[in-house]
Amino acid sequence: MTGLKAALTKTALSEGFAAMRICRPDAIPEAAERLEAYVDAGRHGQMGWMAERMGWRGDPAALWPAARSVIMLAEPYTPAIDPLEPLTRRDCGTISVYAQNRDYHDLVKKRLKRVGRWLLDSANAGGWRDAETGKWVPLASHPATTVSPGAGPEIKVFVDTAPVMEKPLGQASGLGWQGKHTNLLSRDLGSWFFLGSIFTTLDLEPDAPETDHCGKCTACLDICPTGAFPAPFQLDARRCISYLTIEHHGPVDPDLRPLMGNRIYGCDDCLAICPWNKFAIAAHEARYAGRPELQSPNLADLAGLDDAAFRALFSGNPVKRVGRNRFIRNVLYAIGNSGDPGLRGVAQTLLDDPDETVRDAAQWAVERLT
Repeated sequence: MTGLKAALTKTALSEGFAAMRICRPDAIPEAAERLEAYVDAGRHGQMGWMAERMGWRGDPAALWPAARSVIMLAEPYTPAIDPLEPLTRRDCGTISVYAQNRDYHDLVKKRLKRVGRWLLDSANAGGWRDAETGKWVPLASHPATTVSPGAGPEIKVFVDTAPVMEKPLGQASGLGWQGKHTNLLSRDLGSWFFLGSIFTTLDLEPDAPETDHCGKCTACLDICPTGAFPAPFQLDARRCISYLTIEHHGPVDPDLRPLMGNRIYGCDDCLAICPWNKFAIAAHEARYAGRPELQSPNLADLAGLDDAAFRALFSGNPVKRVGRNRFIRNVLYAIGNSGDPGLRGVAQTLLDDPDETVRDAAQWAVERLT
């Protein structure tokens, strides 16, 4: 590892990231074909943005042709409690652990920008001062690190909001591998970590890609409540509870509603069951720790949220982006699955809700509890 890369890694770790690896923008040549097949099969559901700009999404080199390196970083958000335990509290809702506090997009992007700024400052200054020895380390002493002639270095940072396939890039960089549930896993971090990327015009030394370490284990496939995995390493979003509760607009297929249980935003089952989580490390960021009122919230209380109350409760939180109506739809499905006749009256109060999908969900819940 060159001196610059080692110093960059140290900077990333000091900012709260747990690991950093590097790959080339052209390191995932198979991604475009796989994405096209996924969309052609309709497995993306209503996520039209996956089909849009497919050329950029399937080819990072096309997204920004000037980029010469992709820096992939992992930030842990490991929960303090077993995410499967709240599923047994049928009068309460379950929110995915990543969405129980501050929005990770904002937190991760700020860290990425600070790491990227350090990299740009070092390149522009022609070196950096070693934090431990205080000595100046010239960039010229590292021939493996180059800048395009006639141009200063540039960066672009991405956190899950641009046409970037972070998981394939994470595997290509050696950060982890895509497990049978299609999420990224790490032998050092387990499955509880966010991904962020820094594209740069700097030519940095790449790392070796990671290989699959799932072996014969199928725990993640077996635990899925809705059978969202047609085969190992394949996901049909149309049956995934995370997709259904977050991305899907309108009523959910009645056949799938009973299988959603009390999951009202996201689903952690396939992540939580993974044996590799025995190596998961604690989250460095306190703002990822679940807020008590969101760890296992009372369904009756949530059903009473109007738009203003919903926005207040989820201010600065990922749940806010689905809006009150979609969220209340999910809450009503959970009420219908609770088996608690005492919640029937709660569902009845929403039979005349202004939103058609909420009214449909309320009627379904009332009928289930009658």
